Amino acid sequence: MLDLENIDKLSKQDLANAINYLIEEDFHALIQVLYRLDINEKLLKQTLHDNKEEDAGVMIADMIIKRQTQKEEFKKQFKQQNDIAEEDKW
Repeated sequence: MLDLENIDKLSKQDLANAINYLIEEDFHALIQVLYRLDINEKLLKQTLHDNKEEDAGVMIADMIIKRQTQKEEFKKQFKQQNDIAEEDKW
């Protein structure tokens, strides 16, 4: 199974290979990973449906990378909003 703690350290191709392995060998584990990573199920289904000739592992890897990037940007934005001077804190 994919190590979610280190997923950001995988190359896109390694991630795609791991996803393709899960598609073939442990689909239930893949579903769990996608759920834990908060991948939009509706968007995933639509993407796979619209691109039937493409490598599913690569498409899912792209979605994971995009979602992880969104999460990091949100964390940065939230952190910046919470950078309040000590004297202004309650």
